[in-house]
Amino acid sequence: MPVRPADISAARATSAAPALRDARRDLDGAAFAAAVTAFALALEARGVRHGDVVAAMLPNRAELVIAMFAAWRLGAAFTPVNPALTYAEAAHQLIDSRARLVITDAASAAILAAAPTPRLDIGALPFTSTAAPRPGDACDDDIALLIYTSGSTGRPKGVMLDHANLAAMLEIMQAALRFTPADRALLVLPLFHVNALLVSILAPLANGGSTVVLEKFDRRSFWRDVESYGATYFSAVPAIYVLLNQAAADEKPDLSKLRFVICGAAPMPAQAIATFEARYGVPLVEGYGLTESTVAATLNPLDAPRKPGTVGLPMPGIDIRIVDDAGDDVPAGAAGEVALRGPNVMRGYLGQPEESARVLKDGWLRTGDIGRFDGDGFLTLVDRKKDMIIRGGENIYPKEIENALYEHPAVAEAAVVGRPCAVMGEEVVAFVALREGGVSTADALADFLKPRLARFKQPRDIRVVDALPKNGVGKIAKPELRAALRTAG
Repeated sequence: MPVRPADISAARATSAAPALRDARRDLDGAAFAAAVTAFALALEARGVRHGDVVAAMLPNRAELVIAMFAAWRLGAAFTPVNPALTYAEAAHQLIDSRARLVITDAASAAILAAAPTPRLDIGALPFTSTAAPRPGDACDDDIALLIYTSGSTGRPKGVMLDHANLAAMLEIMQAALRFTPADRALLVLPLFHVNALLVSILAPLANGGSTVVLEKFDRRSFWRDVESYGATYFSAVPAIYVLLNQAAADEKPDLSKLRFVICGAAPMPAQAIATFEARYGVPLVEGYGLTESTVAATLNPLDAPRKPGTVGLPMPGIDIRIVDDAGDDVPAGAAGEVALRGPNVMRGYLGQPEESARVLKDGWLRTGDIGRFDGDGFLTLVDRKKDMIIRGGENIYPKEIENALYEHPAVAEAAVVGRPCAVMGEEVVAFVALREGGVSTADALADFLKPRLARFKQPRDIRVVDALPKNGVGKIAKPELRAALRTAG
């Protein structure tokens, strides 16, 4: 059984085996444990106590991981902030989470210059301490992670994952993927995502393995990194696998240590999976989950027949039903909303009891995703109830972009939808109708959005139209807009 999440660093205190590495540091178990202790003492000196929240707005680097474990040492929760967010977006997360402080580098400190939350420069945190590492003060029902995900209203919500959720998820993943001390994850996804934290950080470290943190994915150097670091697995989004499939035919990396790779965040075309496995000779296991399920719920089996185009079977200890709007089971093989239950399901949304009650009904998490089971029990996702756009693994909610467009005085109506993209999965397209007498252009609207939205949320295409289509009850008909994009190619 994996080590309890809050105790992972202390469990490595006497180990000389590799633990955590990035472009700046290479820490064995003992050095990692010492760094967590030093960070924890520094946080404690700045007033962090049991039940507080520690934030970090950093790019992928070892210090973010160490800060997370240091917060847990004190019984505090940890909330990672996307460093690509604007001031307004980041400040909302800090204020909503009531973060005691936020750990920053120079870039994020500049973004947060006007924020009321105290900042702690990453360079001020020590890596060594004379104090002995010890288990964390966190209890199973203490909040471990606050991961912010936008909702259908456009207001980001803090998903509350407690230490019991994390421990359950680690045990579930261990049963499915059988991590060992020989495993080394190559982390390529951003550390403000639950996927990166659970699959590429906690899973290997809890089982005696190690992680190499890449600041970002670079197609040109990626396979060299896999080879040189001796990675045994990595987790990525479909856009990354599409780019790897497009590599030159003479590029033949040595992947002899790579046990498997994982694809999540968005459905991946079956043909793309087949292309990857045929070319590189490495099993690609696709799964499905949400932040609200502590990352995972289903997975194609590693050592049994897989079904590309499906997201696999329910993972051990997780129950899944396909239900109608009333919450009743649909007929076998029919499509309906995916509902799941298990020890990995979140506590709820921070400070949003009504929204929590809406998605957590009778012990079941209503995902908002539409799927169906086949005769062998494999789940296929067929649609999303929500209008969420997934671009390169990033969840983008149209309402947030629409709200920003509505701040422009010339905008009367706005609708944002996703357009299929061979590389990124989807691109953001905005349709805008102007007020009578209003004057603006697509370029002017794009400039208007730049300071209001993170770059990855900004529309790739803005179309100013005379009017937006409506359905029978007067609501904007987004299906017609999506159909128009498909027709236009």
